[in-house]
Amino acid sequence: MLVVGLTGGIASGKSTVSKRLQNRYDLTVIDADRIAREVVVPGKAAYSKIVKYFGPKIPDLVEAPNSVLNRAALGRYVFSHKEELKVLNSFTHPAVRNEILRQILGCYIHFEKMCILDVPLLFEAGMDKMCGITLCVVCDRKIQLERLMNRNSELSKQDCENRIDSQMSNSEKICRADIVIDNETTIDQLYESLDHSIRQIQPSALWAYLEVICPPIAVVSAGFCLLGRLLPVGIAAWLTSQVK
Repeated sequence: MLVVGLTGGIASGKSTVSKRLQNRYDLTVIDADRIAREVVVPGKAAYSKIVKYFGPKIPDLVEAPNSVLNRAALGRYVFSHKEELKVLNSFTHPAVRNEILRQILGCYIHFEKMCILDVPLLFEAGMDKMCGITLCVVCDRKIQLERLMNRNSELSKQDCENRIDSQMSNSEKICRADIVIDNETTIDQLYESLDHSIRQIQPSALWAYLEVICPPIAVVSAGFCLLGRLLPVGIAAWLTSQVK
């Protein structure tokens, strides 16, 4: 099974691409943002750690009457204090990663040829190592800022800039991604670029079937993909060519 890592800066159009992959191609999308919301509900271990650490620093962190996290207040605080964002990620990322692995295994068990791992911080969190292919949606920073301000009117311009700056730069994402999709023009052109990319990477039904009926093949294939992420570019290219 091919795991496609989908990422992109905030307000770059990643969610639009994710919906397209789910609706047009009927692919399972493992949404890290949704999982991240689920792991911080009251009663979860990450929730307790967040309240204990950030409660004294953010007076309105917990909302009545259900004691849910005030995500807006938490976001404003951590995106203006980068070291604190690292602390928050240390509470949430392990739980998110475990749930992602569980859902990937579920896709494999259900004989799916390909699934989409939708993670905004794919590279920052090292989750690209789980993927056979990485796809990154990008746009110019000015366009990104305008979209974010229009989408989240409750955020100030400085809040929006803080959120953009907290992520890896577009230039670094472009260098690390296998496929880059430019989203600076029309939605039709975005879909055309995406459809072309999916046609190129979609695995054959035969290969997917062989991976399911013979797990060692899947293990070896995954091993080559992981080595390809860890080794220098030249060696990675050779390894990739050996499993296609």
